[in-house]
Amino acid sequence: MSAEEVLIHQNKRPKAPALLTDHDGDRRIGTRKMLNQIAHGLFLLATLVGVVVLAVLLLDIFKMGWKWLNLDFLNSFASRFPAQSGIKAPLWGSLWLIAVTAPLTFIFGVGTAIYLEEYAKKNWFSRLIQLNISNLAGVPSIVFGILGLTLFVRQMKLGQSVLAGALTMTLLILPIVIVAAREAISSVPSSLRQASLAMGATRWQTIYKVVLPYSMPGILTGTILALSRAIGETAPLIMVGAVTFIYFTPGNVFDAFTVLPIQIYTWTGMPKAEFQNLAGAGIIVLLAILLTMNALAIILRNKYQRRNG
Repeated sequence: MSAEEVLIHQNKRPKAPALLTDHDGDRRIGTRKMLNQIAHGLFLLATLVGVVVLAVLLLDIFKMGWKWLNLDFLNSFASRFPAQSGIKAPLWGSLWLIAVTAPLTFIFGVGTAIYLEEYAKKNWFSRLIQLNISNLAGVPSIVFGILGLTLFVRQMKLGQSVLAGALTMTLLILPIVIVAAREAISSVPSSLRQASLAMGATRWQTIYKVVLPYSMPGILTGTILALSRAIGETAPLIMVGAVTFIYFTPGNVFDAFTVLPIQIYTWTGMPKAEFQNLAGAGIIVLLAILLTMNALAIILRNKYQRRNG
């Protein structure tokens, strides 16, 4: 190859890209930092909007209802006269409803999760069940109310009873509990199962002695949070016939009942301003019950985590 051909060949080679200067690098780093600060500010603003709205709402509720919150309010039945009205019937109705719903939800929810995770074969049928459970978790609550009205109130002849409402609430939150329990059970390391089986334990002994204690924090947390949703539901209970005004507390699961959300909704629709204050006091009581249940979930979770640790 002649000298001219070598020169032409060298000129056709692509030129190496110019190295970035320190000024260009600093500019890019500054741009990334600015974008990061803008994103951080937007996320903080989005969080503060929800917190501020919640704080204003709670402040308004406490301002309206705090003065009406006393022992007479907790021990009195609903009345046409605001000064004599209370939440004894809906408070006891809500407690009865949760007392019946909680064991039913825990037994059926955890049992289903154990079957799907530990016993069911991984085939199209189990995948179909899991898909339907996930879809049921997003079904509107009024649909479960219609189902409860048809199945429990009319077909099973339970009427407008605590048991009919509890079974309806169980159907409502059961998909949530199943999903939470499955996630907790699937998070148990397989090495623990294999070690238990290697020691001669049966499958059920492994589940009862190893898997459930390890996954219990997640199961209990998901169950109590699902029950917190159930205690605030109104539409399904209206469908199954929870009454608006009632002048006695339930004595058994077959008695008529009402709950706090229905009583609060009734008070908010009345024209007198005093009933709005009563609604605020009822909301405070309902919030106290919800916060107590959430605190119980945290305590149980920490207790089992320390035990497993």
